[in-house]
Amino acid sequence: MEQEHCPINRSALFSDETENFRTPVECDPGDRVRIRMRTAKDNISQVTVRSLGKEYPMTKIKTEGRFDYYEADLLCGRELLLYDFKIVSADGKEVCYFDRQGVWEQPDGKAAFEIIPGFHAPQWPRGKVFYQIFVDRFYNGDPSNDVLDHEYNYIDGLHAEKVKDWYAYPASKDVQRFYGGDLQGVIDKLDYLQYLGVEVLYLNPIFVSPSNHKYDTQDYSAVDPHFGRIVVDEGEVLAKGEKDNQKASRYICRTTRKENLDASNALLIRLIEEAHARGIRIILDGVFNHCGSFHKWMDREKIYRNQKEYVAGAYLEAESPYREYFSFKKEDWPDNDTYEGWWNLDTLPKLNYDECEALQEEILEIGVKWVSPPYNADGWRLDVAADLGHSEVFNHTFWKRFRERIKAVSPEKLILAEHYGDGSAWLQGNEWDTFMNYDGFMEPVTWFLTGMEKHSERLEPGMLNNGVAFFHTMMKNLSKLQVGSALSAMNELSNHDHSRFLTRTNRTAGRTETLGPEAAERGVDKAVLREAVVIQMTWPGAPTIYYGDEAGLCGFTDPDSRRTYPWGREDFELMEFHRYMISIHKKNPALICGSVKPLLAGDGLIAYGRFRGENQLVIVVNNGTDRSVRIPVWEIGIEEGGVMERLMETGSYGYNVGRVEEPVRDGFLEIRLKSKTAAVYRRKIR
Repeated sequence: MEQEHCPINRSALFSDETENFRTPVECDPGDRVRIRMRTAKDNISQVTVRSLGKEYPMTKIKTEGRFDYYEADLLCGRELLLYDFKIVSADGKEVCYFDRQGVWEQPDGKAAFEIIPGFHAPQWPRGKVFYQIFVDRFYNGDPSNDVLDHEYNYIDGLHAEKVKDWYAYPASKDVQRFYGGDLQGVIDKLDYLQYLGVEVLYLNPIFVSPSNHKYDTQDYSAVDPHFGRIVVDEGEVLAKGEKDNQKASRYICRTTRKENLDASNALLIRLIEEAHARGIRIILDGVFNHCGSFHKWMDREKIYRNQKEYVAGAYLEAESPYREYFSFKKEDWPDNDTYEGWWNLDTLPKLNYDECEALQEEILEIGVKWVSPPYNADGWRLDVAADLGHSEVFNHTFWKRFRERIKAVSPEKLILAEHYGDGSAWLQGNEWDTFMNYDGFMEPVTWFLTGMEKHSERLEPGMLNNGVAFFHTMMKNLSKLQVGSALSAMNELSNHDHSRFLTRTNRTAGRTETLGPEAAERGVDKAVLREAVVIQMTWPGAPTIYYGDEAGLCGFTDPDSRRTYPWGREDFELMEFHRYMISIHKKNPALICGSVKPLLAGDGLIAYGRFRGENQLVIVVNNGTDRSVRIPVWEIGIEEGGVMERLMETGSYGYNVGRVEEPVRDGFLEIRLKSKTAAVYRRKIR
């Protein structure tokens, strides 16, 4: 009598690149790597790992609960090692394949597991809680260094302006308006950040620049005294007769005097030392694709022209040693005022790396300087990193050199790039360590929970509540990353370039200049923000809070998203919610470096598991209507008789951290969820 066919239990199949299923996780040439695969118990006749055109039989090593576990060893050479799995049913009648994106009937080789020999991303950022600070808007710790009204002209006739009202909305043209936030303000709030649970600070640019955002660098070698210290002001300069233009002299004195630059650099040393003493690391923003037209290498605004210690800028003299640092489009001096600007902006001259070795060396030395003693920053966030240079070939060449120089200081210095789209070409072990996770976090979370584009400029109702699309996008992007890069990827909900996530919850498409800043605050839904934070604190990667999100800040896209931190007007309930979720994140190893497995997806519904050893958690988000859900927790190893303890529930009513126990019946967790509810459950260890 023919045996009844027993199909492969596809939901039981699992492997990934965490230590649960691969040791060592990151490998060097010559290492023997142990690969593991999980199947349903007694459901499989054979599992093979396929690599380099060969199939290697795997040995069943143990049975736990509903699962069998298979192992095989692979030898790591010097080239990229790819592998996936072939699974044969118990009766031999069915075959399927498993790779980074799950189960397939036929292999296509596009999502094979990868081992890049020698790629070791730093250990310390993995799963760490980052906090991004736009310095001018965080806290004014030293009013004596504030920019003064009409201290200088910026561009297009815009005068520097000191904003007197800390709570005033940013203007539509905001670049020259300063609220007074500075590094002393960051120092003053380190105790608060430590209380919140922050482990890494990412500072937007802090080097000398005439703008409040400082993405138009004037001097890479020094902290801006308006963020640092001003120990010499215009009085001393005027006494020496340098008074061609009193206001210009004051700006020049404040931003170019050695005494001020030295004092400002010393303040950064103090900030980093005090942060390190609290267990908080600091990464700096490196704007190396372009500089500002104010930069001493260009000096279009003639800031440095009459100062003896500076040589002439490229804009002022054809024989300037900095001439090749830029791409001038006209060579017939003196009609030389056309040069390449990033996005054709003449205030942002693009640096001409491809044709200038001296420029390359300058930037490499700058990169090394700030991560070395006495500064000891913990790494770099690289602005528009894929844009640097004029060709992709050169871009990769430069970042390889940059990595060599930074890692020579310490392999644990972090290289984190700003990048939209697939960054895997730069994440092959010899350029970046990781990147800002727009495609694999900010965008899919935003679409699922709000239906909004991340700038709040477009509403797509078809994307709202699409749980299947959410997991497809999240897992596809996760599968492109090495495990070290994935666990360190910056998972943000908001930042300085996009609208605040809380504003996206009102599903209002527009900008501050068309709708007014008040519209960014109308109709927002904190319950939806809390759902997003639950995902942020439980998804693989480094959860990154944009300053003020935890206190309830709203704002349309740049510049409205750069509002000041609302000291004295904070939403304390929202702050405490963030603190609780950070605590849950930090206390559970599965949330730092464990496996992730989607469990359930529907209209407005997602559920997924995180697991590492006995630390097993289930996260469920219901952004749709009230419903009962039945979550297959057996898929992460939780069996009949197990008990799930609720660590957090958030809904329209607020949030609840009271412990509630729920039984597991036949491998399922059955719970009732209100609309706009998210909950975190953990298996209770008896």
